[in-house]
Amino acid sequence: MITKTGWGTLAAAALLYGAGGPLGFRFAAVLAAGAAAAVAASLLWTLGRPRLAVRREITPVKVTRGEAAIAMLNVRNLGRMARGGLRAEDACLGTPLAVEVPRLPRGATRTVSYRLPTRRRGEIAVGPLRLSRGDPFGLARRTTQYGGADTLLVRPRTVPLDLLSAGRSRHLEGVSTGAAPSGTVAFHTLREYVIGDDMRHVHWRSSARTGVLMVKQLVDISLPHTTVAFDTRPGAYEGDDDFELAVDAAASAACSAARRHYPVHLLTGAGTLLTTKGSPAEAEEVLDRLALVEREPDARPPLDIVRRAPAGGSLVLVSGARDALAQAASLRRRFDRVVCVWVQAAEDGPRLAIADVSVVEIADLDDLRAGWPR
Repeated sequence: MITKTGWGTLAAAALLYGAGGPLGFRFAAVLAAGAAAAVAASLLWTLGRPRLAVRREITPVKVTRGEAAIAMLNVRNLGRMARGGLRAEDACLGTPLAVEVPRLPRGATRTVSYRLPTRRRGEIAVGPLRLSRGDPFGLARRTTQYGGADTLLVRPRTVPLDLLSAGRSRHLEGVSTGAAPSGTVAFHTLREYVIGDDMRHVHWRSSARTGVLMVKQLVDISLPHTTVAFDTRPGAYEGDDDFELAVDAAASAACSAARRHYPVHLLTGAGTLLTTKGSPAEAEEVLDRLALVEREPDARPPLDIVRRAPAGGSLVLVSGARDALAQAASLRRRFDRVVCVWVQAAEDGPRLAIADVSVVEIADLDDLRAGWPR
């Protein structure tokens, strides 16, 4: 394919020939013919397709928004001749990425790397990768596509937060639901034995009566439970930056509890996004799910979602809408503690005060850590 430089050369050759021919300037005609011959030679130079093995690797495949992600490009020459003038052309988030590949002798392998943009959260398509080979004068270039697109997952940013304490006393004689995480504190019910159960929990009297091996199911009713409600209505935020900050705040609250092995119930305007028993691995799953969350036109108000969620523990309500947070006091009886995170871009606005509710106003992620209840 002829490049812009090549087309410019052909246009100049046509002008020289058109202007010099009728006037008898033979030197102009010679220059025009030489320019046209150079373009033709460039096309012949790039006519053959080089035999190359191309492989692209992205590391890491999951990255926090704003952190570095690198693409490693390995190119091997499988042909009999050395290859030069190669340029790799990739694309990510609509941004063209170009990198020069060093000269490849016969059988040689070269590795080049380039940084991928991670300014936007979500599943980011990287590619397709194109490798182009041009002539030494840049008059023609042949482009070949290698492979398809790879995926880079850009996850929300987080800051570590203290675990919210729950002040309501619990019944020590047992619970009426099996939703509490398994543990060794309180008796809940009897169930059939499954492989892996602790034999010390076998209830021999019931086993002898029923003829089936029965074990006591014990639950830990003292573990703090955290419900994170994230407002995903489009009108709740002034812009994209406010929404991304809200995602970061919700991720920080949920991951801080899950990494300490405490249960987390994550809600959005569409309903339950994820329920975890609490573990570092489940904290990673929280980040993966929140990496894909977007504003939803049909999202319900967060209070409608929270009222259908199990009561108890702590509630963290994240929103940029003042009216949604102002109604949080109505949920105080259902939860031991309520914290409202208000994404407030304007620093000079009126402060939000709600009775028996902790309000954290944030304009960036550092404000969340500084204002978080301790």
